[in-house]
Amino acid sequence: MRIAAATYPLDWFDGWEGYEAKMARWVADAAGQGADLLLFPEYGAMELASLSDISPDDLPAATRAVAHNIPRALEILTALAAEHDVHIVAPSGPFYDGDRLLNRAYLLTPSGAIGPQDKQMMTPWEVTPWQVEGNGPVHVYDTALGRLAILICYDCEFPLLARPLVEAGVDLILIPSCTETVAGYNRVRIGAMARALEGQCFTAMSSTTGTYPIDAVETNHGAGGIFCPPDKGLPETGVIACATLDVPGWTIGDIDFDKLTHVRETGGVRTRADWPSQAKITFANQDLR
Repeated sequence: MRIAAATYPLDWFDGWEGYEAKMARWVADAAGQGADLLLFPEYGAMELASLSDISPDDLPAATRAVAHNIPRALEILTALAAEHDVHIVAPSGPFYDGDRLLNRAYLLTPSGAIGPQDKQMMTPWEVTPWQVEGNGPVHVYDTALGRLAILICYDCEFPLLARPLVEAGVDLILIPSCTETVAGYNRVRIGAMARALEGQCFTAMSSTTGTYPIDAVETNHGAGGIFCPPDKGLPETGVIACATLDVPGWTIGDIDFDKLTHVRETGGVRTRADWPSQAKITFANQDLR
């Protein structure tokens, strides 16, 4: 499978024609490079606020506008997925479940099937002042490309969210992210690499980049990346591909699930299989003062 992971700048549009043109250009670019799966970032949908008559400094109004506009954006992306025969993780954005505000991403298939995935773990700023809530479950998607799952940004920093996915046979965890600082980007990248190491699986992350006039995404730093367990037949660094920080565009990388099987069976370590052994270990305090 060839993955395209975005380092994605947010734009301000004069109308839907501008948004459609941007998405058509991005999808065609990745598909033209042979990508089978395109990963857009967390909160990439916030640029849809520009398509409504709102003030950029009114975050509640911008949030409602994005949630209102996402269905039309999904129609555009679903048509592009069918046109180019690719799977797309659409840019995530606000979703209202009654009065609850969620952060929802969508996996779109060429056949028109749509799989939603909500973020589980909220950062402090999402909790206050934005009041975004976590919402389960974490889904396992059986697709023509294999068994996939999505952990949105901060979610990937929690190994107990990823472990049930590995036990369910997920070989690729997709991580759309949006981070304000370089430190935040590195936290997500380290989380993505750690989950690949522990689960002996592939992970891929996408990022927002640049500035934008809406408070939730006013400053963005990041880069696309595709990661693996560093072991036999795979890159010794655990990095299949990684973009230069804050340079917009696609990061392209090839993954081979057969290589995962080989690593799990004959690799230097068995982190995936040895995980349960942790529960057998005992701990004791020893006072050496």
